[in-house]
Amino acid sequence: MTTDFPRWFTSSYSNNGGNCVEVATNVPGTIPVRDTKDRDAGTLTFRTDSWSAFVQFASQKGTP
Repeated sequence: MTTDFPRWFTSSYSNNGGNCVEVATNVPGTIPVRDTKDRDAGTLTFRTDSWSAFVQFASQKGTP
């Protein structure tokens, strides 16, 4: 899917307390990430394979 504008969302695990990040998955080849409290501060952009590896690592239970 190609778009000029990222479609931002927060995790379903977010408790809506404002201490979250938003990600957009509709930008081909990259995953932009931004702070929900300061959306105008800019974004970090990750390659999709790097982001997938991070999410997999972060979701592993019992990992120190």
